[in-house]
Order: sequence, then structure tokens, then C-alpha cells
Amino acid sequence: MYEVWGIAALWLGLALLATLLSIWLRIATALSEIVVGTVAQLLIGALIGTSLGSDQPWIKFLSGTGAIVLTFLAGAELDPVIFRAKWKEATAIGFISFLAPFLGCTAAAFYLLDWTVRSSWLAGVAMSTTSVAVVYAVMLELGLNKTEFGKTILAACFITDLGTVIALGLIFAPFTIKTVIFIVVSVVVFAVLPYVTPWFFRKYGNRPSELEAKYLLLILFGLGSLAAWSESEAVLPAYVIGMVLAGTVGRDHALIRRLRTLTFGFLTPFYFIRAGSYVSIAAVVTAPFALLVLFGSKMITKIFGVYPVTKKYDYSHKEGVYTTLLMSTGLTFGSISALFGLTHGIIDQQQYSLLIVAVIGSAVVPTLIANAFFIPKYLLPNRDGDAHNEASQAQPQEHD
Repeated sequence: MYEVWGIAALWLGLALLATLLSIWLRIATALSEIVVGTVAQLLIGALIGTSLGSDQPWIKFLSGTGAIVLTFLAGAELDPVIFRAKWKEATAIGFISFLAPFLGCTAAAFYLLDWTVRSSWLAGVAMSTTSVAVVYAVMLELGLNKTEFGKTILAACFITDLGTVIALGLIFAPFTIKTVIFIVVSVVVFAVLPYVTPWFFRKYGNRPSELEAKYLLLILFGLGSLAAWSESEAVLPAYVIGMVLAGTVGRDHALIRRLRTLTFGFLTPFYFIRAGSYVSIAAVVTAPFALLVLFGSKMITKIFGVYPVTKKYDYSHKEGVYTTLLMSTGLTFGSISALFGLTHGIIDQQQYSLLIVAVIGSAVVPTLIANAFFIPKYLLPNRDGDAHNEASQAQPQEHD
């Protein structure tokens, strides 16, 4: 048993190191955890000829739980009020943000890199994402998450990632009677949850026993098990569950804070460090052209897809470019999709490594450019929580 505790201490030590690096370098913690996992696996393998133990069952369980709960929290961040008011705008931006890179990166992988049809589709799915984690962190730091502009971008992120989730399930999940059962049961649960959950929490919640967390984990694990049984991915229903409960669970800030503590403090480090441990540096170094194709095709298709849509909704130049760059970021769902492809034999380790590095690049480069040159400062809230009135009057705003 001491080996288990030793490995657990090693992984949490790596998670602590990754957190410190994210603070020092001011980058997303998920990004630093992937990088730490990659470097740690390389060093441990070179120095003592062993691995991090990424394939041990208990690490797989904690990693999978982290992905499921993180996906749920991403869906729960949706602001139903803003989405109802801006649904056309958010849907248009989010849909093209998914569709353009999904088709463009698939075509690039197939025609330029000579990947197989299935691996090309997987590349399209992995590169189509927008990182809710990165965008939300940027919004939170600047205070844009309190503005209508920021909330609209976050709503568009959910549309993009919903497209990714659906594409991952439809393309790679075999359609059998199990799939039908999974879909029917899921639809029933999605329809019932918004009515049952608030009543259940009002009647039995707000107790030290943390009934709410147990209830949500039961639903997530139950549908996750059904998804895996139908040969789909356990994270797929978690995102929709978060979205349908955004108006109830998402507004319970104390509950969300407790779930974040569990998720970011303990679970997701296992997921992202494990994802990083599968990256082969040698595979990336020997294929710079493929890396450039994947990263470039995502950036080009996002820019030519999203920016014209922002202009249709009367965004100013800075607002449009800033939105486009943030919608070009990728991290969480990109790495989830890539790891899904690796573990299901759709892509090999070299392809996985290239996708992960391209995803990491898309998390860093657009964010740095956006925050360095294109922040619409006239939209930033002042100390009273309102946008700067004088500057906002001088600049065009987005309209319904």
C-alpha cells in the first residue's frame, strides 16, 4: 500500500509545482499541469527508467472524475439570462467557431498530413474547441465577466464546446441499440433535472453532510457509466447536465465554490498531468511541419470564421478581434478529445503529442496577443461595477 501513497504524494507534489508555476508565469493552471506532466514523465523515465504510473486504475478513476466534474462545472457557468437575451449572437459566434476549424483542421490533417479518415476527424474535433477555462480566467482577471460583452463571449464558448461534445459522440460512438438507450435515458434525465434538483436541494440541502455534492456526483457517474456502456465518452452527458442546471446549481455560488475546491484542488491535476505524461517530445521535434499545419489551420479558420460574424453584430474592430482571439483558444476539451482518441486507438502517440502541443499553443498565443493589443478597455467595469460611460459612448457596442 505504501507504493500507492508514494505515487499519490508524487502526483500532488507535481500538482503543487504546476500551481506555483501558473502563479509565477500567470498562465492557466491546466496548461502548467500538462507541461509538468510531460517534463516529469520525461525526467523520471530518463533518470530511473520508470513511469508516473498513469495507467494505474485508481489514477485513471481520479483522472476521469476530474474530467467529468470539470466538464459539468463548465456547463454550469452558463448565464441563462444573458443567453436568452443574446442567444442569436452567441449561437452564431459559437457555431462558426466550432464549424470552421472542425472542417478546416480535418481537411488539413487528411490532405496535408496524410492522416487516416478517423484520425483526421479526431483532429478536427480536438482543434475545434474554445477553452472556457482560459476565457473565463481572462474575463475574471479583467472584470469582463461582469459585463454583457464578456458574458456573451462565455455563452458563445459554450455553444462551441457543445458542438465539440456532440461531434465527438456522433462520429466516434458506434450507433447501436445501446446508443438508443443512452440517448433516451439522457433526454429524460435532462428534462427532469431542472425540476427535481431545486426541490430536492431546498428540502434536504444546506447540511454539513454535503448532500448536494453527492447528488450531483450520483447523476454524473450514473450517466457517465451509461455513456461508457454505450461505447461513448463519460464526459459527454456531464456538459449538458451542467447547462440544464445552470439556472439552479450555477446560481448557488457556495456550492459551486465547494465543487471547485474538490475539482481543482484534487481531481483535475490527475487529469491534466496524466494527459501531459503521454506527450512525446521526440515525436513533436521530428514533425515540426505537422505541428505548424495543425496550429495554423486552427488559427486561420477561427479568424476567417469568427471575425466576420462579430462584424455582422456591429462589434467594433477591437471587440471583434478580441472576441476572435479568445474564441481561438483551446485547452480543456481539446486535450479531452485528444486523450479520447489515444485511449480508443483512433490516433497514435505521435499524433496525440502533436495535437496536445498544438492545443497548448492555441491556449497561449491568442491570449497573449489579445491581452497585449486588443483589450476593449472602454468596456472594462469601473470600481462601481459599470462600464466606463464616457468611453463606451465613443465606441460602438454590440447589438442584438
